[in-house]
Amino acid sequence: MKLSEIKSALSEIQEVKFRLPNGKYVPSHFHVTEVGSIQKHFIDCGGTVRKETVVNFQLFTAADYDHRLSAQKLHAIIELSEKHLGLEDSDIEVEHQGETIGKYGLEFQNGSFQLTNKQTDCLAKEKCGIPVEKPKIRISSFAAQENACTPGSGCC
Repeated sequence: MKLSEIKSALSEIQEVKFRLPNGKYVPSHFHVTEVGSIQKHFIDCGGTVRKETVVNFQLFTAADYDHRLSAQKLHAIIELSEKHLGLEDSDIEVEHQGETIGKYGLEFQNGSFQLTNKQTDCLAKEKCGIPVEKPKIRISSFAAQENACTPGSGCC
């Protein structure tokens, strides 16, 4: 989800809810303690220099159980961040404290924000010798076809 997409989603809702990948919700008294821009300048294993930028949201849950962040307030925080930090319309990454700080992608589904698991990947597979995965095909799918080869038909 990009920054413009979260702003659009916030205009559709009153209550801001974040759901973790395991289906549980971040407690409703969470805070967004940071909105920022994170730049990553790196070299991949194939020798290509790369730059990535994400807009980072940090979620924090404290003991102030009556706290609620409205959609309008989060929208205002984002606009303030855009003004003062010059945020671009980049992908959003959400940090949330579990056993350690987890970094998640973000989607909007059924009126709430879904934190999505992120995966590592090799960005230079062709240079590393990592084979391209072949599509997996079930033999049983061929049997369902009209002109399928069947035992005893003489086609094989």
